[in-house]
Amino acid sequence: MIRPAQPDDFARIWPFFRDIVRRGDTYAIDPDIGREDARALWMERSGHVFVAEVDDEILGTYTLKANQGGGGAHVCNCGYMVSPTARGRGVATRMCLHSQATARELGFRAMQFNLVVASNMGAVRLWKKLGYREVGRIPEAFRLPTGEFVDAFVMHKRLDEG
Repeated sequence: MIRPAQPDDFARIWPFFRDIVRRGDTYAIDPDIGREDARALWMERSGHVFVAEVDDEILGTYTLKANQGGGGAHVCNCGYMVSPTARGRGVATRMCLHSQATARELGFRAMQFNLVVASNMGAVRLWKKLGYREVGRIPEAFRLPTGEFVDAFVMHKRLDEG
């Protein structure tokens, strides 16, 4: 089940949010972010927040918001996190499909991912499988914890394309 997140859900999101961000290899979020700052970032400043849940266990979460204001407000942006215990179970796929349907209902015409780390091959493969196109490549846009700089992709999908 995917449902809108409730304020008290962050207690169950935080453990995997913290671990994903601390790895430092996929999100442009300070790996040392504290719980309250993370809660504010994910739950309060992210527009619409959803959780994927089975038997009262939160398996993943996503945020959906306008990518830009004004003339760019018809394009949305999403961020997804899946608990390590749920990897390989199709949670990210279901959340992405849900986010597309929700975005359409909210009147968005397209979805754009601004910084898909090129070395995050699982995400790159999934987004391409779900119809996203690489519309830009930013050279050395992300620094991995090893100190290596890797490219990042801007990926885009028109929401009227299914």
